[in-house]
Amino acid sequence: MWATTEANNIGWGGITIVFEGTGIDHKTIRKGLWELNAENRESKRTRKDDGGRKKLKDVNQKLLKDLDFLIDPATRGDPESSLRWTSKSTYKLTEALRKKGHKISQRSVYNLLIFLGYTLQSNKKTQEGSNHPDRDEQFHYINKRVKTFQKNDCPTISVDTKKKENIGNYKNNGQEHNHKGKPEKVSTHDFMNKKLGKVAPYGVYDIGRNKGWVSVGISGDTAAFAVNSIRGWWYAMGKELYQNSKKMLITADCGGSNGYRVRLWKVELQKLANELDVEIYASHFPPGTSKWNKIEHKMFSYISRNWRGRLLLSRETVVNLIANTRTNKGLEIKLMLDENKYETGIKVSDKELAGINLREAKFHGEWNYKILPVDNCIN
Repeated sequence: MWATTEANNIGWGGITIVFEGTGIDHKTIRKGLWELNAENRESKRTRKDDGGRKKLKDVNQKLLKDLDFLIDPATRGDPESSLRWTSKSTYKLTEALRKKGHKISQRSVYNLLIFLGYTLQSNKKTQEGSNHPDRDEQFHYINKRVKTFQKNDCPTISVDTKKKENIGNYKNNGQEHNHKGKPEKVSTHDFMNKKLGKVAPYGVYDIGRNKGWVSVGISGDTAAFAVNSIRGWWYAMGKELYQNSKKMLITADCGGSNGYRVRLWKVELQKLANELDVEIYASHFPPGTSKWNKIEHKMFSYISRNWRGRLLLSRETVVNLIANTRTNKGLEIKLMLDENKYETGIKVSDKELAGINLREAKFHGEWNYKILPVDNCIN
C-alpha cells in the first residue's frame, strides 16, 4: 500500500518509477491502485442504497400489460398449476413491444417474463382431448358408489392392464447405479423375442385396503384373462378380507379388455358372479380419463419405479420385481404367473348377451351397471 500511495502521488509514470526504485512488480502496484481508487469511490458515494433508476416493472405498468397480452394467446398449461409459460421467443416479444412504442431490450423482456411467472417448458401431456359432457358427474357417481361400498365393508377394486413388456435383453426406462462407464448393454431394437415372448400384467387394486394383486399373463390380454385375474385376487386375498360380503364394486377404464362395450367382459363377469354368488357392480371411467383410475397412480406407478433401469430377462424377474414392490404407506402386492392360453377374437352372440342378468343404472347405464347371479333377480 505504501508503494501504491507513492505511485499515486507521482501521477503519470509513477508505477515505473516505484518499480525501478523498489523492485515491486508492476501488477502488484496496479492492483493496489485499483483497491485504493475503489475505497475512494466508496467514500465519495452520495447515492442511497435504494437509489438509482427505478425498474421498468415499477414505472411502466402499461409495459407489463402489453407483454402479458402478447403472451396470453399462446399460453398453455395445467389449470391446477400456478406456472405459466410461453412459446414466443424474447426476441419476437421485444420486437412486438417496440412496435407498440416501448423502448426495451431483449434482456429486459427476459427479466420481465421471470417477474410475471413465465418460463420456457417442453410439451407435456395434460389435456385429455374433448371432454364428455357428463365426465364430472360420472366421477362424482363413482366416488359416491365407492364410499357407500366401503361404508358397508364391501370390496371396491380398481382394475387395469399394465403396459405389455418384452421379455429379454431390452432397454427399460430409468436409471440404476452401476460401475462408471459400464452400463448394461441391451438390444438396439425392440422386436419381440418369439421364444421369450411378452408378459401382460393385469392388476387388481383394493382401494380401501391399499393392497394389490397382479396376474402376469403370457397370452393375449382378453376379457377372459381380465376376469380370471379378478377371480385370482378374490381367492388369494379378497375372500378372507370380505367374508360376509355379497357385493363387489369394480372401477375400470372404458376401453381395453375390461371396456364397457366388450361383450365378453360381461359374459365372464356373469360367470364370476355365479361362481362366487355375489352381485358385481361395475363403473367405468369416461373416455379419455384412464389416468384417473386409482390403480394407475396407487400401484402401477410404484411397480414401474421399482423395476426402472432393470432388464426384464425372464418371467421370473418380472414376478420377483413386482412382488418386492413396497411403499411407505404399506402397499402390499401379491401375484401369480398365469400361464393359461386365452383365445382372442371370441364373438359373443346377441342371444348370449341377452342371457346376462344385467341391471343398468339410471345414470349412464352403459357405464354403470350390476350383474347378478342367475338365480338372483332382485332389482
